[in-house]
Amino acid sequence: MPRNVYFSQAVRSEQNLYEDLVIESLKIFGQDVYYIPRTLVNRDDILNEDPSSRFDDAYLVEAYIENVEGFEGTGDLYSKFGLEIRDEASFVISRKSWNHSVGLNETQLKPQEGDLLFLPMTNSFFEISHVEDDKPFYQLSNLPVYKLTCALFEYSDEEFETGVGVIDDTTGAEAYQIAIDLTVTDGNHFEQSEIVTQELVPADGDTPAIKIFGEVQTLTKTSDVTGSISVSGIGVSGSESYRQFVASASKPLIGNTTGSTCIITKVYDIGDNDTTNVFANDSASQNVAFETIGDNFIDFTESNPFGDPSETF
Repeated sequence: MPRNVYFSQAVRSEQNLYEDLVIESLKIFGQDVYYIPRTLVNRDDILNEDPSSRFDDAYLVEAYIENVEGFEGTGDLYSKFGLEIRDEASFVISRKSWNHSVGLNETQLKPQEGDLLFLPMTNSFFEISHVEDDKPFYQLSNLPVYKLTCALFEYSDEEFETGVGVIDDTTGAEAYQIAIDLTVTDGNHFEQSEIVTQELVPADGDTPAIKIFGEVQTLTKTSDVTGSISVSGIGVSGSESYRQFVASASKPLIGNTTGSTCIITKVYDIGDNDTTNVFANDSASQNVAFETIGDNFIDFTESNPFGDPSETF
């Protein structure tokens, strides 16, 4: 016998009421989180990943954290690579709220694996590893929520330009940075978050100029014409080879926003044995110590470490 035609679970008014009650519960018991879509820049079709992906937008939505006794996962784990924090969490968000906040502004139809959630309460980022879109299973013939299984995001120098200060500042402070001393020759000091560019090799006919650029993270003024900056998000245009900023009076550093021109007087690297400037954003780093100790017991003069020691070339 078929089901009774006089009773229907797919009544739109009841579905809307149920969905509104879910949203109200999320607003009462949930947390404000920022949904951050991932923008693919150069996708690897074999590994299905993009190490150079960007995050350009952030949308505020309400979400309920199912983990009432703390984050799940293995927690703080001390491995051979050091201390690793492997926290996991499950977030429940309303379909209607997500469609209104994110879906209207993005091309994706639902939350995607690889997108991020920023939780202001703990100042931490979570990467979506799985999207469950059918739980609870068709209550009133409706699917009102998404359940997002997430793991703590491991930042690897991705570019964040969301326009939300707390997000962009947090990731900028964790980015790899190079410290530079400079002298102002034209204009004023650079501004924080300004893109600065140095032309290393001028254009020659059809060959484009080779330029290196980066974003100013910190700025310290020692006088009206001298100071130091730390630069992150370093990239190169006109060449596929690795390049570095160089101290040269003939190759000025130019700000894209202020138009100021500065001369680089020193670029700090690991050989300077200066932890304050070489790793300005990580006072606990031991890279310099490892490099110095490694020079004493690693033999870099061996020309053929995998061959016969008696052979000479």
